[in-house]
Amino acid sequence: MAEKAVPKRSETDPAYHWHIEDLCESDQVWEEEYQQLDSRISDLSSYEGRLGESPEIFLEYMNLKEELLKKFETLYVYANQRYHEDTGNSFYQGLAARAQMLSVKISSAAVFEEPELLAIGKDKIDAWISGDERMKLYERMFYELFRQQEHILGKEMEAVLTDVADLSGDIGNIYSMFNNADVRFPSIKDEEGEETPVSHGRYTLLLESRDREVRKAAFASMYSQYDQFKNTLAATYSANLKSSAFFARVRHYDSALAMSLDGGEIPVSVYDSLIDTVHDHLNLMHRYVSLRKRALGLSELHMYDLYVSMAESVKMKIPFEEAKDIVKKALAPLGEDYGRVLAGGMDGGWIDVYENEGKRSGAYSWGAYGTHPFVLLNYQDNLNNVFTLAHEMGHSMHSWYSDKNQPYIYAGYRIFVAEVASTVNEAILMEYLLKHTDDRQEKIFLINYFLEQFKGTLYRQTMFAEFEKITHEMAGKKEPLTAEVLNDIYYKLNQQYFGDDIVIDPEIALEWARIPHFYTPFYVYQYATGYSAAIAISRKILSGDKEALEGYFAFLSGGSSMNPIDLLRLVGVDMTRKEPVEDALTLFAELLNQMEELL
Repeated sequence: MAEKAVPKRSETDPAYHWHIEDLCESDQVWEEEYQQLDSRISDLSSYEGRLGESPEIFLEYMNLKEELLKKFETLYVYANQRYHEDTGNSFYQGLAARAQMLSVKISSAAVFEEPELLAIGKDKIDAWISGDERMKLYERMFYELFRQQEHILGKEMEAVLTDVADLSGDIGNIYSMFNNADVRFPSIKDEEGEETPVSHGRYTLLLESRDREVRKAAFASMYSQYDQFKNTLAATYSANLKSSAFFARVRHYDSALAMSLDGGEIPVSVYDSLIDTVHDHLNLMHRYVSLRKRALGLSELHMYDLYVSMAESVKMKIPFEEAKDIVKKALAPLGEDYGRVLAGGMDGGWIDVYENEGKRSGAYSWGAYGTHPFVLLNYQDNLNNVFTLAHEMGHSMHSWYSDKNQPYIYAGYRIFVAEVASTVNEAILMEYLLKHTDDRQEKIFLINYFLEQFKGTLYRQTMFAEFEKITHEMAGKKEPLTAEVLNDIYYKLNQQYFGDDIVIDPEIALEWARIPHFYTPFYVYQYATGYSAAIAISRKILSGDKEALEGYFAFLSGGSSMNPIDLLRLVGVDMTRKEPVEDALTLFAELLNQMEELL
């Protein structure tokens, strides 16, 4: 039988491609602007040794740097998004590599900046700020600089670290090349007995199949390849850990975790508290696993049974155009202005919709200051992908409001709050869908999905976070991290988190090898903290709390102009306390009660 091939980029409908020309008109224009930027980077170095002369010299330098960075950002995003359209395209691989080299050049040219500003001293800079209105823009920048003073090294050492950072960045690029361009998974037979390829984009869809043999075969196909390359992948991940440990040690941090959290001024206690609080409520996850086993009527529940809906008779096939309409209507509680921008983005070329051969897996929102955000999807016609659409548009709307309301220097928001707006959208969408159905099976289906979000976002991401904490601590102590060691750690965590009512298949021990976020150390915990904050915010908005809605738009518009903990306090959520996570898990318990009653 003919195999259902993933189409090539040229075979997909351009109507569902993002309008990348909104970022840069063409490859030719990119090349021209690249050359212009490359020729001007050295201008930054001309300010070396001069920043302390006067506020005027400092402002000249900052204006030049901002101009160059804005142009660089456009070139970098364009090159990488073209590359992500087809990671096998060697031309765009080259553009992305060249853009990365520009990043290194800019960092090298500006390497004197922080040590020189620190040498000027806080007293002199405070006097500048007091005496010159133009300097007030940089008040928060200087606060952050002097707060982290002990971790900033001398010019020569910073120059060395810039070069080392470029080398260490290649670790993630090597993994990305393997995971997105090189690895191929064996085809399996679908429900109709036809050969179908297994890909990153289709994997979850296959795990949602009502046919258990399809689920089992997809699971085996995926992990057969990671098993084949487990030693290479363990060496790659271990190198990533060693890189983080090196930077933490050289910058005088107690750990890679402390270094990663310090940029957002997040106490390490927030990370540890998340893990501890989730540990205290693992009984709820075990209860969910038992419920799923009973609902599916299985004598044994396996890891590949965790994504199929418990509502057997409900099949929600949702084409992309319908998904857009659902998301627009669901997010109406966020107001007319939000709805107008949202609709304009979804209908106006922000999104690259469908999977094609070589396209980067997963989904993301990204962009450059001065243009609208872009969303990469690999859309499949199911409910999960409707939520992905709402999620990624949440990121884009956060970026849009921050860019609109903040100067370039503070427009980018910290990763600690990066998942809040996206998850608020998901939570509001869920409430909309539950409210607009009286069908018992649909309610079961939707509550199941909501429970899965808790499982996948709050529990599973916390498990990922604990895996990172364990492995980074081992790397910090220079303990060996072979494939066998990593598999053992990951397997035991699955046993702890999922409990005794599920068979922890040996293949799942390799899941660490297919998680791209592990190459951005200590990122994933923020899915869990962000989800908890978002549940609290969505409840306030849906209750009609106008003050909370006003605070939410202040949060969306805040960029990095405030500490992320303080930004969330604008909406009445304090992530230094256990309550947001505990309250979210209370809702999880309530949903379990509802599901048990419905079943």
